[in-house]
Order: sequence, then structure tokens, then C-alpha cells
Amino acid sequence: MVPTLLLFAQAQVVVHDGRRREKIFDSRGGGCAHQFGEKGDAAQDVRYALDVAVTFDCHVVVTDAGDRSVKVFDFLGQVRLVIGGQFTLPWGVEATPQNGVLVTDAEAGSLHLVEADFPEGVLRRNERLYTHLCGPRSVAVSWLSGAIAVLEHPMSAGTQPCSTRVKVFSASMQLLSQVDTFGLSLFFPSQITASAVAFDQQGNVIVADTSGPAILCLGKPEEFPVLKPMVTQGLAHPVALAFTKENSLLVLDAASHSVKVYKVDRG
Repeated sequence: MVPTLLLFAQAQVVVHDGRRREKIFDSRGGGCAHQFGEKGDAAQDVRYALDVAVTFDCHVVVTDAGDRSVKVFDFLGQVRLVIGGQFTLPWGVEATPQNGVLVTDAEAGSLHLVEADFPEGVLRRNERLYTHLCGPRSVAVSWLSGAIAVLEHPMSAGTQPCSTRVKVFSASMQLLSQVDTFGLSLFFPSQITASAVAFDQQGNVIVADTSGPAILCLGKPEEFPVLKPMVTQGLAHPVALAFTKENSLLVLDAASHSVKVYKVDRG
């Protein structure tokens, strides 16, 4: 299982392949404040976590490929809601400013909006926002504009290298821009394989590149893509991104099992 990272307020949430699969750290990474999500086969256990998000009202949402469900916990680790039987392979998850949750279904090729009363554990709706995506995985929301970025992993034919594609939609799900591995190769001298996508505080689209490895800024959706390297040294296998309120960049490096913090130049 590839670990993934989510930053919320002054805490980091990491899902990983341990006995207790969710860990919450303080913003400095100093010590594990809490861990939960038992490894097991019960409905409330986490079998194979793929992504994690935290809602506006402080609930931890995990996509579990083991039983193809979405699971919601409170910050004490108590399960509040299990959404099963509605996804083929739930993968990426992201909270919205309206306290909803976006979920990508990698096998169905769809993007969903889940709305629920999380404290009460009541599902309100699971709306399919977009279909005909190709292996959608990571998803991100700009809290500045409401734009949504989806990272696709289209199937490669034969021995062709793995391709990735970033699509950016408006808040009303109109396609604004897209760029794939080939398009990015016109701007960058080496192959780019995106593993995660995020928005910074200014609304720029940021991707993690495992081939570089590097962290790259693709610019705002309306100027897509304006490729600007942000981090090109010190990474081995970046798999997840998050930004703090102070606009520091946190990168989860799966090879070194660490979270690396970078100060972002606002210029």
C-alpha cells in the first residue's frame, strides 16, 4: 500500500500499511498524536487504504480498496459511516469547502460528490458529477476558486511507458484545461509521471512527479500549462502533497517514509 498524506489545520493525517492505518501528527511532524483504523476484515476496519481527507467538521475520510468502500471516522478514531456497495474502486478523496467529499472511482471512471451528516453517520446523497474519466486517482479542490483537478492514469498499450493526465474543471464541472505526459514533455526535458495533484493558496495546480522525482507547478487553469519546477532535489518517490495555511508545502516521500516540508516562495 502506498502511504498518502492530508494536512488539516495544524495536523497531518497519514494512511499507511501498519496495524493501525491512520496516524495524526502535529504540523511539525513531531510525534504521533493519535492513530486508529484497525487492520482487519470487519466493516469498520481498514483493509487497504488508498487516500485520506479531513472534512470541514473534523472527520477523517478514507477510501478502502479492500472492501471498495469509503469510511468516515471522527478524530478519536470512532467509525461514523461506512459507504459500501456504491463504488467499483474508490481511490482519491478530497473535502470541499461546503463540507462535502469528492471521491474518484478508478475502475468506473467517475467522480462523485458525497454529502452526509457525518456526526450522525447519515448519508445524504452520492452524486456522480462526471463520467468517462480514464483511471482517475488523485483529486484536489481549490478553496480559492472551487476548481477541481483530477489526475488520470490511462491504461498503457503493450510496453508503452505509463502515461498520466491532469484535467481541471470549474466548480460547475466545465472542463477548463488538461495536459498529459506528452504535453508536459514539450516543456520539461524528462518523462513526467504524476502521482498526486493539489492546489496552492494562489490557485495554481501542483503535481508530484515520481520520474524526476520533482514537484512541479503547472500554473493556474486559465494559463495551463506553465511549467515551473518547485522542488528538484532531495526527493526519491513523492506520492502525496499538502499545503499549510502559511503556504508551506508538505511532501510525503514513500521511499524514505518521511514528510518533507518546504517553504514556498510566494513570488
